[in-house]
Formats: sequence, C-alpha cells, structure tokens
Amino acid sequence: MQDPITELAGTLIVSCQPVVGGPLDRVEIVVGFALAALAGGARGLRIEGAANVAAVRAATSAPIIGLIKRDLDATSVRITPLLEDVEMLAAAGADIIAFDATNRKRPNTASELCSAVHGAGKLGMADIAKFEEAKEASAFGADLIGTTLSGYTGGPEPTAPDLELVQRCAQLAKPVISEGRIRTPNQAAAAIELGAHAVVVGSAITRPEHITGWFAEAIERTGISYAATGSTR
Repeated sequence: MQDPITELAGTLIVSCQPVVGGPLDRVEIVVGFALAALAGGARGLRIEGAANVAAVRAATSAPIIGLIKRDLDATSVRITPLLEDVEMLAAAGADIIAFDATNRKRPNTASELCSAVHGAGKLGMADIAKFEEAKEASAFGADLIGTTLSGYTGGPEPTAPDLELVQRCAQLAKPVISEGRIRTPNQAAAAIELGAHAVVVGSAITRPEHITGWFAEAIERTGISYAATGSTR
C-alpha cells in the first residue's frame, strides 16, 4: 500500500461509527458498513474502537483512521485521550491515529499523544476545533489536521459544516481533513474546492437513526398533520 496520505488525496473517507448502544452497534455491522463504503467509492475509513479497527483491518487494506472514544470524569476530551489508546490502535492495525488536539484539560497533552503515535510508527491526525489549535498541531508535528471538533467544544452545536475553518487550515501546508456535519455531496465537493485534502462523512452515510431524524423533523416542521384532519392524501 502506498503512503496513506497520498492515497487519500482528493477522496472520500467514511466514518463507520454506529450510534452507541443502537441496533447497528456490532463489530460485524461496522465491517459491513466499511466494505459497503469502499464498494461505493470511499478510499479510506474512520473507525472507532480497537476491536472494530482490528476487524476492519482483517477485511481490507484500505487506509484506516483509528480512534478510541472515552467518557472520562476529569475531562471533556473524548477522542483518544490516553497514551494506552494509541498503543491499542497501533496494535489493531490503524494506519492513522486520530486524537483530540483542542486546548482543553486533558490527561495527556496533544503533543504527547502525537509523539506516541509517531513512536508506534503511525501517522497522527489532530482533531481540532479552532484555527489556533490547528497551528499548534502543525507546530508539534501532526501529520494531518482534522476539523472534526469545530462546534463541539461548547455552546450551541451548528448544523452546517465549518468550511471557513477548512479554508483557513489549508493555509498551514499540512493535509486538512474536512470533517463534521457534511451531509450533502455539494458540501463535500465544496470542502475539496476550499483546500481540503480529503473529506470525512459519517452520519449521512452510516447512521440511519440520524438520517431518519432529519427527514422526520423536516416533515414535522411543516405543521401539517393529515392524520388529524382525516385526509388520505
């Protein structure tokens, strides 16, 4: 396999992360999502959990961005917060290891996590929320910058992708992965046009619960109830 960064240039990466505890939250289904995504034209995968990474690795040689999510009492950082997480993902076969690189209280600094990733012989993807964090990640040696956490570190969560952040991060001469709230093909294309190296799409492809909710909520917002009026339309 060629260098993962080169292989992912100008491509779609699909995040195969089922709703935790949902009916699709099983290893074999994650593998199925991954293979279906690759069959549809994706060139890379973003997979959560060491067991899922190992199972997907056994099924494909496509580049895998691995991460582990944890809910810790002392921090709001969830994406690969611990050095042991890096070790587990490297052993499971991830090519790229994603870690939270936001400026928040954490058990290990983002720089320490990145060093551990490199020590394991893997590439590091710094998931950031702000341009200043992207600059810091670039300075400490992250191989890729992900806009993954924009809108998720405080305040109301937006519904549109942060394409302005993508464009700004593209100025740093590091591959930028546009991720977060990309729900349409046009949004994915726009991210590439603004300088993204690749685009990650998750919920819009692999979370039927979320997709169903978007449609149901749109219908509910019309305020029209045919059942209440007895219409058969």
